[in-house]
Amino acid sequence: MLSVLRNETYRRLFAAQIVALVGTGFLTVALGLLAYDLAGSNAGAVLGVALTIKMLAYVGLAPVINALAVRWPKKRVLIAADLVRAAMALCLPFITDVWQIYLVIFLLQGASATFTPAFQALIPTILTKENEYTLALSLSRLAYDMEALVSPAVAALLLTLVSYNNLFIGTAAGFLFSALMVTVTVLPRLAAPTGPQPSLWHRTTLGTRIFCRDGRLRSLLALNLVVAAPTALVLVNTVVFVRDVLQRPDTDLALALACFGVGSMIVALSAPRVLARFGDRSVMLTGAAVIPLVLAGASALTLPGVPGMGWWPFLGLWFLLGAANSTILTPSSRLLRDASTEETRPYVFTAQFSLSHACYILTYPLAGWVGAVAGLGWAALALAIIAMIGSAGAFLSWPGHEDAANTEPAEKEPGIECTPRQPGRPRS
Repeated sequence: MLSVLRNETYRRLFAAQIVALVGTGFLTVALGLLAYDLAGSNAGAVLGVALTIKMLAYVGLAPVINALAVRWPKKRVLIAADLVRAAMALCLPFITDVWQIYLVIFLLQGASATFTPAFQALIPTILTKENEYTLALSLSRLAYDMEALVSPAVAALLLTLVSYNNLFIGTAAGFLFSALMVTVTVLPRLAAPTGPQPSLWHRTTLGTRIFCRDGRLRSLLALNLVVAAPTALVLVNTVVFVRDVLQRPDTDLALALACFGVGSMIVALSAPRVLARFGDRSVMLTGAAVIPLVLAGASALTLPGVPGMGWWPFLGLWFLLGAANSTILTPSSRLLRDASTEETRPYVFTAQFSLSHACYILTYPLAGWVGAVAGLGWAALALAIIAMIGSAGAFLSWPGHEDAANTEPAEKEPGIECTPRQPGRPRS
């Protein structure tokens, strides 16, 4: 897997991604402590609003910013986004009121909504071979999982030596390092759009319209909903499962989250071999079939009148959820690459970034509100139903003959070439 790092351009960009993710992990820990300092027992409500603002920035700003920046050099866009993120992180230690948190988070996440899709759309132009790109996707999935495991542990260690405000400095340093790596990296020169350019509205909605025309991308849209269901249950309710249902100590919260991450990492490590043998459709739809079943199992073990869930079965369920999530997340960018050209790729990746995060606007509140009002069993059941709906949509949108159905030239967009990349071989 590490052979892909022989590519110097990708190696530098991957280093930038790793360090920026560690800084983001520090931000998560420090922001929670800052919210508690400002709001006390209402810190959870503050973080809930901040998380919603993050998702709204991702959903609302990403397509518009991408449409505005389509003619700008990609290196300048990435560097500017990193500098804005670093500046916002440095503002956080000086915040004295809750509304200031909301403003800074909106600006910071708006910059992330600029950086992430542009970064993701750049990788297929650097790694043009199928196997190299798949290895890069596995490494990226591992990077996100390691961030979830390593950053909180490192942050906890640092908090024994310094105050939490210093973690914001670490966050800013991560973004500055990312900007430096982009600065010293020679990026591929992309062809500028030619001919008359369509309107801003046309460019803003182009990625979504490409999603609607392509059966695999419609399936991916449904799979985004499947992934959002277990992610919301794990991130929102794991602490309640561990402390209230299972009566475990605080330290076991980290172990439960680690099981989710380890399941995801194992699948990411094996993804190149599994995808080469079975193809994207079989692997991703297998995850879509497993997730509703595991969520239903978690629900059944926590409903009133059912014997209580044990610690080890709980860890097993979280492991399976992490593994099933990774079967969908790891190969998803392959579908985006195959359904786009160099000209439309930024629009397609931005649409995926925006539409996937829109699903969390539904599942995060559902996990929290239903869990608080009716209990965790009903929250897990509600999310299982959401995942089941998404799974059904994915299966119906992505039939086994999808390659033949999706390699026809797409409708010509004015000023933008939209014929999708022709897959080199069937992937069913």
